[in-house]
Amino acid sequence: MAPTAPVPAVEPVTADPARAVPGTLLTQSWLDLTFLHWAVDPADVAPLLPPRTRPDVLGGVTYVGLVAFRMHRVGWFRLPGVPYLGTFPETNVRLYSVDEHGRRGVVFRSLEAARLVPVVTARLGFRLPYVWARMAIDRQGDTLTYTSSRRWPGPRGAHSRISVRIGDPVREPTELEHFLTARWGMHSTFLGRPVYLPNTHPRWPLHRAELTGCSEDLVVAAGLPAPVGAPVSVLYSPGVPVRFGGPLRPPGVPAS
Repeated sequence: MAPTAPVPAVEPVTADPARAVPGTLLTQSWLDLTFLHWAVDPADVAPLLPPRTRPDVLGGVTYVGLVAFRMHRVGWFRLPGVPYLGTFPETNVRLYSVDEHGRRGVVFRSLEAARLVPVVTARLGFRLPYVWARMAIDRQGDTLTYTSSRRWPGPRGAHSRISVRIGDPVREPTELEHFLTARWGMHSTFLGRPVYLPNTHPRWPLHRAELTGCSEDLVVAAGLPAPVGAPVSVLYSPGVPVRFGGPLRPPGVPAS
């Protein structure tokens, strides 16, 4: 009987980048972010993840995130970021994943964006589920309101309206807050093969936030059960600059 290969340990949750990211595929900044999270049953999430990944859990529970923010100056390689086409509101529905090599990440179920060219580029070039939407971000003092209504592809009219009041800085994030925000890679599928795209950025500056209004059906449109009750976590961040490296090979696999 052949010996069973050991299962790699899951990498720890770390507030700072989990690994060095050689090279630069994309640069961008994520600004004025609001993170809403609900607990979900891992069994509801597992069928929606890429091959060779499973739900990442904390205390036996996984989460669905609705994250609204302003994408700022997306740039290729080390070229300067694009001011107009690379700057737009975005709202994504994301899940939490870990792969067979123990690498933690996120899986995007949908990414609403207000610029058509980046949407088409991301869908064709990266096979990411970007969708074109009519979007706006309004700030009045310490209150932010994000609105989105989907244009293409459908379901047309899928929407979100999120309002939060920014609170005090988070001096010591909880284990859950690190788990939900400190994610150093993205799991996806490209041409039928699983892909892990690493990212790096400074430690998140987080604030408590009060959810003052939330109307949305993006979570259901992403194939998940409708959230029940208030989010278990509401956070705000002024943002960070971000750098994505190229897809990482599995540990131990040499360059071809």
